[in-house]
Amino acid sequence: MEEAQGSFLGEVLDDEGQIDVALLRQGLGLGLDELARACGLPLGALNTPAGVRSQATQGRLRELAGILADVAGWAGGVPQALAWYRSEAIVAFGGQTAEALVKAGRAGAVKAHLARIAAGGPA
Repeated sequence: MEEAQGSFLGEVLDDEGQIDVALLRQGLGLGLDELARACGLPLGALNTPAGVRSQATQGRLRELAGILADVAGWAGGVPQALAWYRSEAIVAFGGQTAEALVKAGRAGAVKAHLARIAAGGPA
């Protein structure tokens, strides 16, 4: 899981270690509005350099990229991980998707759930 995360994150980081929105969009095949929705961000957060560089925006983008990287290895790739993120109901969270949880500020819970699964725990 660590290797997948490193390679995907490496592909979307700029020289300063920030998520590059253009690279992330390209890697996911999403428009700017779709990316904003997937992270639970207002579109305005991705429309200006200052918005993109803000700590809150970078945090949400990093949460999305990290979760997708964690899932990509067993899902079959990043596109499949995005499909899982958007549509797979997670029983442990009352049937909510990872996307809904991230939008609600619960990315840490998703990451912990994925870590339990990786360690052989129940899905």
